[in-house]
Order: sequence, then structure tokens, then C-alpha cells
Amino acid sequence: MQGSHPSENGEHWMALEGGADGSLGDGPFTSRFIGIGASVPERRLTSDELMASTEHQTDIDLERLTGVRERRVVAEGEDSYTLALDAARDALARAGLAGEDLDVLIVSSISRYVGGLRMQLEPPLSLSLKEALGAHRAMSFDLSNACAGMMTGVFILNDLIRQGRARVGMVVSGEYISQLGVNAAREIRTIQSDQLASLTLGDAGAAAILERAPEGAPGIEVAGFTTLAERSRLCLAFPAKVGAGVSMYSDARTLQEVGIEDTVPLLREALDQAGLGFDEIDYFIPHQTSARAIEKGVKEFSESMGGAPKHVVVTVDEFGNTSSTTHFVALWKYLREGRFAKDDRVMLLSIASGLEVGIVIFKVDQLLERYGHGH
Repeated sequence: MQGSHPSENGEHWMALEGGADGSLGDGPFTSRFIGIGASVPERRLTSDELMASTEHQTDIDLERLTGVRERRVVAEGEDSYTLALDAARDALARAGLAGEDLDVLIVSSISRYVGGLRMQLEPPLSLSLKEALGAHRAMSFDLSNACAGMMTGVFILNDLIRQGRARVGMVVSGEYISQLGVNAAREIRTIQSDQLASLTLGDAGAAAILERAPEGAPGIEVAGFTTLAERSRLCLAFPAKVGAGVSMYSDARTLQEVGIEDTVPLLREALDQAGLGFDEIDYFIPHQTSARAIEKGVKEFSESMGGAPKHVVVTVDEFGNTSSTTHFVALWKYLREGRFAKDDRVMLLSIASGLEVGIVIFKVDQLLERYGHGH
């Protein structure tokens, strides 16, 4: 099978070329998105409310600094599992499918909380969701790859469909991570704190369903990932010293700088494989860390690429950083609001702690029909 291309940096980019001998027919095939679902809690927590709960006087204007006006946080009875389950059901409904139609189910959450802040490792969350959805014949497994979890799941599922090993599958995640912000508020003292990024976090579930596209139909054009492990200690999490759950410590400034620097050549490689310029991307959906970080990243990418995408999607202001679900919550929001046109080309860019860089480029095409027509 040709199609996973290692470069001198060690990354693997999956482009639409090469062959495979899967059990469901000879490839290569094209995969496409047919359903995007999400579950966002009703409860809202503004940045002003969160900063009013700090135990030390900080004088940090969090909304001005990050662009995060509010984030959604779970209420009683909600957790990682319920968010993932509701998102999965939403995606199935959009795709017009039932759980029994799935060949593959991949759960890619960082948080695995069930029944509150109780981390469930066994049985795996994928098995619990598989049973709840009635996806009895699906191959299922869990993976975790920091904030790049869902993008990693899409990369793997795209490959399985391309090879002919699956016809339809789902990647789903439920992130209950707002507790990290609660814990950070108890300890943070200055803007230099290595827990500052935790104050931007919000809760959400998201799910993406992919299928083998009909011959000649557009779909995913490039799906690629690379790991830059030398950056792995720039963001770490440990059991919380105060409060329940965990606390996260990150060198956010350095992480942003090296993330942009290391992404430029990978972005160029992905665009070259797709035969595209950066200005041919209609909607660019980066990881939603902060409005300022997104603005800086797009500016530097555009200068390096010699062009800018037509639209940059920013949802961090209303949802905060929802970790592995962030790209698909944004995609779900724009689909529901009718922002896309059928021929629009979308790029998802993940720059996650690890350091992980992932890129997916696809055309909206028939996905639009599941949510109503745009433009």
C-alpha cells in the first residue's frame, strides 16, 4: 500500500494515491464526511465569572487577553461520556444512520470521566459507547493524542476507508475539562502562571462520521500527521494539588512560537500534495486556543505561504478551548448556521501539545445537504 509518505522530518501525510487490499474491495478509495455532531452544555461560565472566583488578586483581564468571552461547562449529570454519547447520536441522525451501520468506532477523548470526575479506563469508553449506540458489529478502540485526538482518529479512519477495510465509521470525543480551569483559578497569581491556559478551557462533545465516497465524488484530499516529541514537555498534566481531577501546566508562549515555526514546512507540504495554494482554502479552522494566537498564526502562515485563506473560523470566544473536539464543534456550528457553500474547501489544522501537527483538507460537498444550504 502506497500513500503514507514519511519525509525527512518523520511525518506521514496520507494523500489520495496508492493501493490497498482490504476485505471490502480493492482501493484506493476516497473517504468523505457525512455527519458532524456535537453536544455543548447549556450552562455558560463567563471569563469575568471565572476570574471573580480566583483565590488571589491577579488583575488579569482574561477576555481581553485570550478573546474567550465565555465557555460551556457541564451541569449535574453531564460528563465526558454523556457529551460523547449525545454528540454521537447527533452525528448519526445527521448522516441518516443507526449505530448498527458502523464498521468502526474510535473514541479519542483526553478526559474519560463517567459519573462525575471518575476516570473510566476499564471497560474502555469506546465499549460503553458502542453498546449504548447499538454498534454491535463495529470494531472499537480508544486513543488519546492530546488536543489532536479527534484529528488523529479521523486520520486513522480515513486510512481504513481508503484501504477498503471499512465502509463507514465514527470518531467521537467528549471533553469534560472545565475542572482544570476551576483548579487553576485556585492557584493562579500572575499573568506569567503556567496554568494560565487552563482558564480558557470549556466542555463539549463532538463526533464525525466518514464513509467511502462514491467513485468520482469529492472528499478528503489530504490527511496528515507528524509528531515532534522534543516539544513534549511544554505542556504537562498531573493530579491536582487542590480540588478534584487534574491540573495542567504549559509554557504557552514557547508552545505557540515553536508550533507556528514547526508547522510552516508541514503546511507547505500538505498544500503541495493537494496541489493547492493557501489562498485556495475557503475556510481555515485552526485549533481554538485563543483569538490572539489564531490571529498571529494565520498572519505568519499567510506570509510564509504567499497568500491567505478566504475565511478564518474563530469560535473560541463563545466555546473556549474544547481540546480534542474544538475543530468539529466549529465545523458543526458553521454547518448549522449555513455558512458554507457546496464547493467550499475546508482545512482543519491541529497544533497540539506533544508537539502534534495534523492537517485535514476536504470539500464540503454533500455534507451541506444534511444541514441546509448555505450562501
